Amino acid sequence: MLIKSDVQQIKQRYGIIGNSPALNRAIDVALQVAPTDLSVLITGESGVGKETFPQIIHQNSPRKHGQYIAVNCGAIPEGTIDSELFGHEKGSFTGALADRKGYFEVADGGTVFLDEVGELPTPTQARLLRVLETGEFIKVGASKVLKTNVRIVAATNVNLAEAVTEGKFREDLYYRLNMVPIQMPPLRERPDDIILLFRKFASDCADKYRMPPIHLEEEAKQLLISYRWPGNVRELKNITERISIIEEARNISAGILRQYLPDMNVEKYPVLVKKAYEQKIFNSEREILYQVLFDMRNDVNELKKLVHEIMGGNVQMPVADEPYPHTRPIHTSAIQEIEPVEEEETLSLEEVEKEMIRKALEKHNGKRKNAAIDLKISERTLYRKIKEYNLE
Repeated sequence: MLIKSDVQQIKQRYGIIGNSPALNRAIDVALQVAPTDLSVLITGESGVGKETFPQIIHQNSPRKHGQYIAVNCGAIPEGTIDSELFGHEKGSFTGALADRKGYFEVADGGTVFLDEVGELPTPTQARLLRVLETGEFIKVGASKVLKTNVRIVAATNVNLAEAVTEGKFREDLYYRLNMVPIQMPPLRERPDDIILLFRKFASDCADKYRMPPIHLEEEAKQLLISYRWPGNVRELKNITERISIIEEARNISAGILRQYLPDMNVEKYPVLVKKAYEQKIFNSEREILYQVLFDMRNDVNELKKLVHEIMGGNVQMPVADEPYPHTRPIHTSAIQEIEPVEEEETLSLEEVEKEMIRKALEKHNGKRKNAAIDLKISERTLYRKIKEYNLE
């Protein structure tokens, strides 16, 4: 077992803040596995800081003088990811104007970090498994087998065991990647570290913009600790910097802090923001579309019900031409004089899907990753849909 001073040294070197036992354990495992060539799978929610650990492993391994390449598997379109990882031959596909080396060839003797590995398409998973088992791969459009000697460290924020059960991820690849698992704890399970991280981010922001650092009042500290932090350390950093820049006061009260914590504003916007237990997690694009259509149908039914009540004289409406209108029943004869409005043609699933994607992109200023998270689909799927609906 490595002594505590080694873990502390790593924290200082990589700027890791916190004394959580789970965090210390993760660093300890990374240091122990670093001298080996075993594959490592780092799991944890988005924003917990998984990207630091492949660097710790690489820099403390015999491969530290070799190439270290980080690949975001979720950000590369499905049609080009094989070319990115394994390379391609000239003329192998449209746009392949020259031979290209892939990451596994370039990083020979070094380390490849596969972030969001759960987003890999099934054919690419089979190619990756071959690299892990034999060190062999074939470039796109080639027939010659090439060899590489790389250490693979992978990370994901999805449950790969469940993905295996659902048939979305290869079981044999999962076990080859998960030879040494490292679990990163969410921020809500590190309550003692939250204030430490806040102070660090506030100090860094003050140094960067040459301003006094902000400080939390005692009640604000308790509020900060009680918040669930769905975005983890990344969310805490963003909120700390936002408060530092926007607020003139340097002593932050609970009232001020509450304005910057999204879940604390649920009661203000009950229609726009739902509590966690009310949110539905969608597993596919089609589920999203069905839910939207279901909600639209409910809205139409409610409207029809209201119209029937008005027609029956059961609803009282204000009269607009009086200064202080009192309620008075609307006569059915007045309603009967209104010409019926033709019912609009029902939107197709494709039209609803296209509109949802367009609105999500507008909401996030064209940032596809954020839009994909909003829509509960992968970034690669969103990229394909953007091309399909010509939403570039």
